[in-house]
Amino acid sequence: MHADVTCYLYCCRHQFMDLSLLRQRGYDLMGDDLWYKDGLRFMCLQCGGCCSGFSGTVLVSAAEITVLAQRLGIPETDFQKRYTRAVGKGNISLIEKKNKDCIFFDKEVGCTVYSDRPRQCRSWPFWRSNVYSPERWKRGAARCPGMDQGESHDSEYIKQVSDDDGSSGVVS
Repeated sequence: MHADVTCYLYCCRHQFMDLSLLRQRGYDLMGDDLWYKDGLRFMCLQCGGCCSGFSGTVLVSAAEITVLAQRLGIPETDFQKRYTRAVGKGNISLIEKKNKDCIFFDKEVGCTVYSDRPRQCRSWPFWRSNVYSPERWKRGAARCPGMDQGESHDSEYIKQVSDDDGSSGVVS
């Protein structure tokens, strides 16, 4: 067995891995027999389940910072000082409120930047960490009432979104 695959299998059993490294080396980690080959259903109810009540990292790109700063009518440097923090190796994340809600989540309104939300938010619930297995999907659905509701999204769409979900690429 190839060393990368052995490492991948080891990491799967210990529930941590950087899938992007193996994908870069040409491995199709979900295989030809995707567990979600018949698609998955999702409809955003804008309930805030994915935006509130728990700590997390919402990575933002320079382009997303530009769009959000323009939306708020402030310079990018001010946006970065007020709404972001450095994480990891050169990454930037949105900050959270003291109650761990996303800085742009309002319990009365929902996401206050919904039409300009970052890619990581747009790709929910089709994050690599959620579509990795049926168990992971069920875990996500426990806090998101829109999962398993609404229209069905085909496996090609889900794979495309999860491959570029805006997250770190680490499944833990």
